[in-house]
Parts: sequence; structure tokens; C-alpha cells
Amino acid sequence: MSRFWSGLGLSLPGAWTALILATLSFLPSLVPRPALYQGVIAGVTAAIGYGLGVLGAWVWRELADRQARQPSASRVRALLFAAPALLVVAVILGVTWQRQASRLLEMEPQTPLAAVLVIPVAVLVFVLFVCIARLLRRITGVLTAGLRRVVGPRAARVIGIAALVTTVALVFNGFVFERVTTAVNAAFSLTNGGTPQGVTAPMSPLRSGSPESLISWDTLGFQGRGFAGQGPNATRIAQVAERSGQGSEVTLDPVRVYAGLDSAEDLETRAALAVQDLERAGGFERSYLLVVTPTGTGWVEPTSVSAFEHLTYGDSATVSMQYSFLPSPISFLADQQNARNAGRALFDAVYERWSRLPQGERPALYVFGESLGSYGGEAAFSGEFDMANRISGAVFTGPPSFNHHFGQFLDDRQSGSTQIAPIYKDGRTVRFTDDPMRPAEPATRPWQGTRVLYMVHPSDATTWWNFDLILNRPDWLEEPRGPDVLPQVRWVPFVTFWQVTTDMALAMEPGPGFGHNFAGEHVGAWAQVLNLDNWTAKRAAAVHEAVLAESRAPFTPSQ
Repeated sequence: MSRFWSGLGLSLPGAWTALILATLSFLPSLVPRPALYQGVIAGVTAAIGYGLGVLGAWVWRELADRQARQPSASRVRALLFAAPALLVVAVILGVTWQRQASRLLEMEPQTPLAAVLVIPVAVLVFVLFVCIARLLRRITGVLTAGLRRVVGPRAARVIGIAALVTTVALVFNGFVFERVTTAVNAAFSLTNGGTPQGVTAPMSPLRSGSPESLISWDTLGFQGRGFAGQGPNATRIAQVAERSGQGSEVTLDPVRVYAGLDSAEDLETRAALAVQDLERAGGFERSYLLVVTPTGTGWVEPTSVSAFEHLTYGDSATVSMQYSFLPSPISFLADQQNARNAGRALFDAVYERWSRLPQGERPALYVFGESLGSYGGEAAFSGEFDMANRISGAVFTGPPSFNHHFGQFLDDRQSGSTQIAPIYKDGRTVRFTDDPMRPAEPATRPWQGTRVLYMVHPSDATTWWNFDLILNRPDWLEEPRGPDVLPQVRWVPFVTFWQVTTDMALAMEPGPGFGHNFAGEHVGAWAQVLNLDNWTAKRAAAVHEAVLAESRAPFTPSQ
């Protein structure tokens, strides 16, 4: 048995650590995982565990100043018997938990038969990583052998390992990462030249890209054309108002302004151009003005803007600006500062023009950002008081944990309030909700002046991911779980961080109200922030249905 193990060339401590972490990877996290995806996660987790086990054993031997010993047959036999049993139990429990989580998030559970793929996929991924590690070890051995001619054997080993780690880090941080980013950027720049299906250039002078606009349709980019070429007009808004029992209200065609990456060469010039087009379209003459920081690709969440336009009966203007081709996760890794600069540049440009208007003629000023857009949207303000002094309200949905103000509000929340339902300064300006159809807490306290509302789902991995998860248990896993998170979710060092990291790729899979999907929920959020007097359940249902319908199929202003 020990000869068989020697032939594999595996470390016994590494194998045990790999087995333990692999079984723990089947614990549920925030979003249900398909079988193939779970297999990859288990394989990568096992590879990480194997590396940790090998490293730990090596450190112990160095401290004890002894050589590695051949494991006994009984120890090898114990591992070979334990591994299949533990993995089978883990798969069975994992399937059960994944199906429970699917029902909790109102998703269709995957068939249990798919679980037969988990272990083979996990083994293949694990073997792949072990082979890569052995290749690196061989390279290190060659390097160490050369160094022994100059220094002692122990010093040569330490220097060789340090040199290899440094080289790999530099290659991936510079050469590889830069070229991957460039390639992805080039791919998405090609997509940026397209137009959403069914969307055509607007003829209304109230839209960017129209014949009267200062911004050419060809420069708006894919997302900008979708934003400027769609959305409700006065007739559509009046129809929805009629269905909601508010038919006597006067409705207007909303103003929508957007500057794409090709509209101007830099952020400040692009922001200035957007403000000029906003002024041309009469945006500063409306009662409500909304500044939106989009996500990385330039995408403006459609149900939020449509909800804002319906709730203000079209007496509104919305302005936004593209700052990247890349999806939000890649934008954060490659150029996080760009989102902050863009959010600050656009708001400052709008605010500078807005503040020059006579006080009685200024529109109420609002801000919106979703996901990375909330990160950029926050950047225009130094904190709660600055928000209260400069805007009438804001809605930030799905904020990442690295948002500066969001993180500060969570850290400074009142004692007794939880991380998933925090209360900050008695809710005087900033409040949080996971269900905007209910009044944000503390509902019994007055919410006067500026209203800033954060929408956060307990099952949203984008909000809860951070590097602290590696070694620190987060408050949201010490407190009672959110209604859309299984009670069995537990924190495990390294494992939970990796699980939440992988959850982000699935965050949009659940329907609205779960994960990172907030479609339609902006209706209730804007109703609270706008502090509407005529807000009824009938109107909420009518507007909610309308904005979801408008987001599913192209709804152009001519409709």
C-alpha cells in the first residue's frame, strides 16, 4: 500500500487537507450551484487544500530539522477508505442543500442525477492543478541545483522558491493580466459598436443621438444606444397612470441624455458634453433630474430609469456617461479608479450647471447607481452630510463591499442592528432595505430631507465578497441568516471566500428579488426616495408590471 502511494508521489498531509476542504466545499453558500460548477469548485478547493497541507508539512519539517518520511501502510489505507465515504456523503448532502437553496430563491432545482458528474470533474480539476504544481516544482529544482554551486543547499532552496514565486507573480500581474485585459477590452469594444435588436435612433429632440442632439448616435456605444433609443413616452406613461387610477395627471416625454466613450476623448470633456446636451434638451427645466453612473460596460439598469420616469409622470431628465467597455468585475480588477473618476466627473459637471440656476428654478437632484455604478455614484460625495447638502435623494442597488461609504455605514451601524439590515444614525438620511415595497427601517422614525436608500439582498455575493472572508467570519454569518439564505450556510476559512467568489458568477441567475437581480424592485425604492403622496398598492402593481414589460422587449419612444 505504501509502495502504491509512493508511486503516486502525493503528500499524505496534503491529501488529507485536500479531502477535508473538498468535502467542506459542498456546504451551501449564497446561490445554488449546478453540478459541473460544483465539481470545478470542489477540485480547485481540493488543490488549494493540497497546497496548504504540503506547505504546512514542509514548514513543520524545517522547524523540526528532519527529512520527509514514507507514510505507513495503515495511514495510507485510512485515507483511501475515508476519501470515498466522505465524498459520497458530501455529494448527497450537497445535492440536498442545493435543492433547498433553489426553492428558497425560487429557482428550478437541478436533477439529482447530475450529481454523478461532480466527483469526476473535481478529480480532473485537482489532477490538473497538481500537474501544474509539479511542473513548477521541477523548475524550482533545476533553479535550486544551479544555486547550490554558489550557496549552501538550504539557502539555495529558499532563494529558488522565492525567485519562482516572484517571477510567477510578476508574469501574471503584468504580462499575462495586461494582455488578457487588452484582449477582453478589444472583444467588448467590438460589441460596443453594435445596436440592441429592435432599437433605432430616436427622432425626439429630448434624446441623445437624435438629429438635434449634440451627441452623435454612432458615438453612443451599444449600451448608450439601448438607453437613448428606448423607454416610455408621455402616451405610455399616461396609459400606465390610467391603469393605476392616476389618469388625471399631466404626462410629459422624459429626457434621456447619454455620452459614449467615442463621444469625447476624456472623462471631463465627455461629462461637459453630456451636460451641454442635457441643457439643450431642456433637462434643467424639468422638475426631477437623475444622474446615473452605469456599470462597467456602460449599461444603465432599465427598470430603475423607467420607474423614475413613470413615478414623476415623465417630468424628468436622466443623464449618464460611459467610462469602459468591460463588464463590472473586470473593470474593478483592471481600472477600478475609472469608475470613481467617471461618477465624480459627471455629477460635478451636472451640479456645477445646476447650482447656477436660481434656487426656485432648480429641479430636484437625484443619483442612481447599481453594482459598480453605485461605487462610482458614491464617489461624488464625501459622506452622509455631503449627500444631504447636495441632492434630494439617491438609490444605490447591489453595492459591492468595497464601496467606501457603504462600508462605513455598515461599520458604524447602530448597536443591535444587523449587517444585512443595518440602521445608521436613526435613518436620518441613509437607510437600507431588502424589500423596497415595505418602508425602510426604522419605519417609525421620521425621514425628512434627503433620502438615500441602499437595496441589498442577503443572497447577493457581490455585496458580501471581500478578502476578509479568507480568515475572518463576517457578521452576516454570525447573525440570523437573511430570508433568502439557508440556515446551513457556515463560515469556513478559505472555503467560504472561494465559494462567495464563485457565487458572483451566478449572482444574476436567480429571479428579481434574489442574488444580484434587482429588476423591477426600483419601483418601490424610488417611491420611498421620492416620498410620493399618492402611492397606492394599485399604482405600485401597475408601474411594476410596466417597467418589467419595457425591459423585456425594446420599447422605443415612438411606441
